[in-house]
Amino acid sequence: MNLVESIEKSLKKNDKIPPMRSGDTVRVHQKIVEGDKERIQVFQGTVIRMRRGGMNSNFTVRRIASNNIGVERTYLTYSPRIDKVEVIRHAKVRRAQLYYFRDLQGKSARLKEDRTEQQKASAAKAAAKVATATAAAAATAAAATAAQV
Repeated sequence: MNLVESIEKSLKKNDKIPPMRSGDTVRVHQKIVEGDKERIQVFQGTVIRMRRGGMNSNFTVRRIASNNIGVERTYLTYSPRIDKVEVIRHAKVRRAQLYYFRDLQGKSARLKEDRTEQQKASAAKAAAKVATATAAAAATAAAATAAQV
């Protein structure tokens, strides 16, 4: 095992980065250091590229700034500068890299929302509610049996 492999194994993935894929609209909270001050800067856009490669994995986010100028930022997945990433919506795409997105403007630059992800999220929330209700009922039953004894 060489030095690079041993360093890769010692790194931990940032827990604040949820699973995401190309086409997702995300909000990236990045730590910016200016002199002796540190602040959080938010960058919201569409993920146009995901590169997976161990410690070199990264993702590129694109947004349209003022005067229809496209701005892209590439973030390292293992970077300690990333405070958190929020996935706002999932989109249906058929490509891994959305470089064609750079040439589109206006309404043609929209992506269809992937409803299956929302259904999965709502099902997970419903399951969590049921689990909480079941745990509460079990605790109440246990307290009732303890009171009888």
